[in-house]
Amino acid sequence: MDTRTEPAEGTPPGDAHTYRMPLPRLSLTPGVSHGPLDGAWWPRCDALELELPALVGSLDPAIGTVTRVSVDPASWPDAPRTVMAPGHVIEVVRSDRAAEAHAITLDCSSTGRWELLVIPPDEPAGAAARMLTAAADPENPLSAPRILALVENGLDTEAAEEPEGGPGLR
Repeated sequence: MDTRTEPAEGTPPGDAHTYRMPLPRLSLTPGVSHGPLDGAWWPRCDALELELPALVGSLDPAIGTVTRVSVDPASWPDAPRTVMAPGHVIEVVRSDRAAEAHAITLDCSSTGRWELLVIPPDEPAGAAARMLTAAADPENPLSAPRILALVENGLDTEAAEEPEGGPGLR
């Protein structure tokens, strides 16, 4: 009697027991960003050590190696000081700057910094989709805290602009 089982459909042979992290829910500004954000990231949980490797692994290798990230301690209360990524270690810095609330800054070895809105993991899909789109819009003038506040209050991100003097809601 043959007791072999076939791998699940779409699973490469010999890989039946390998778990792969799902692709990150990510939207990046096409080309070079000139706004306060370079896109948005919607992690599935608040465990940075689980989410960050998938995020950096999905980025175009041309941006270089992500060597350090700055995170908002309120969004990532249990963030470790370092996170293992494929082939290297990423330093994690907790930032108390209001401008980085609800954001993650990725420092890359060859292209500088990327600032991404971090959408709360428990955000409803419709609101998260609006934030992913707004943050990646090359014409977006809004900061991460402002986009999050507008969407959570049911307001349109396209009609809103940052007030004179910089980002509005902190």
